[in-house]
Amino acid sequence: MQTFGDPTIWLPFIFAALMGASILIYVVLDGFDLGVGVLFPFADDEEKDRMIASIGPFWDANETWLVLAVGLLLVAFPAAHGEILTALYLPVAIMLIGLILRGVAFEFRAKAPAPQKDLWNNLFFAGSLMTSLSQGFMLGMYVMGLDWTWAHVGFGLLTALFLTVGYSFIGATWVIHKTENALQHKAVAWAKGGIWGLVLGIGAISLATPFVSDRIFDKWFSLPTALYLAPLPIASTALIVWLWSMLRKMPYPQDRMSWKPFAVATVLWVTAFGGMAYSFYPYVVPEKLTIYESASAPESLFIILIGTCFVLPAILGYTILAYTIFRGKAGELRYD
Repeated sequence: MQTFGDPTIWLPFIFAALMGASILIYVVLDGFDLGVGVLFPFADDEEKDRMIASIGPFWDANETWLVLAVGLLLVAFPAAHGEILTALYLPVAIMLIGLILRGVAFEFRAKAPAPQKDLWNNLFFAGSLMTSLSQGFMLGMYVMGLDWTWAHVGFGLLTALFLTVGYSFIGATWVIHKTENALQHKAVAWAKGGIWGLVLGIGAISLATPFVSDRIFDKWFSLPTALYLAPLPIASTALIVWLWSMLRKMPYPQDRMSWKPFAVATVLWVTAFGGMAYSFYPYVVPEKLTIYESASAPESLFIILIGTCFVLPAILGYTILAYTIFRGKAGELRYD
């Protein structure tokens, strides 16, 4: 009988946890700066500059977590990497094009002649929108088991829309925290509208996931497990109510606690991700490949783990350092 002391058990579990944590950090961190890009059409030129200034020191570091997650999937679970990337080749290609557009537009909008600035602003929005929609579509297809049917594609399009609105919501909470005055008031209004897309997205995923397989249904609704898991949806509901209550009262006098909506939104994303991770464990490809079946040889995983022990703290330290140095309100956008 295999136990957790067996390297064929604990090594795949550790790498699955590391990959899951990387995806979660990416979704929260790059989610807010993608959301800022999605909100571009609702801001004037001066506000766009301030919004760019609010994400400028962070967006490169945020995308590092996506590279880490995909890298861990490739080296630790190569069979799953091939299955997932083959099924999602088209949306992955669209996402990469969107990321390239964002990166180029981010730099060129500051260096292009004034008449061309609107072009690069629009391309920054287009890149953010393409990336958000493609990630939402991939999420929906993953939940449905990566099978291309009309029903699954329809669900993927639905989650594409909801995740994009969810990104715009967390992006709006970031703008609330990093800006002030008229733009902050505008961001509060954006967040009030975006929260409903986030709620619908979480609701759609939560309702669909148990019906993907009998195994997932039993994990959530069999007794006594259902009683143990009850605090998770209750906590999510409480967080949504708390967020809505905060947004109705914001901005607070003297701009107190402008960080709270972003912090609470982050906790909400964590609870939603935790519920999804619980649903699909131990599968890395839903109902097809488990983390143990698709894992690399223990000897390979152990060597990779040693490298990860050096790489992960460096990425984490760089991220923390960036957010520490550039804390506080976003200043005037300058490139001199």
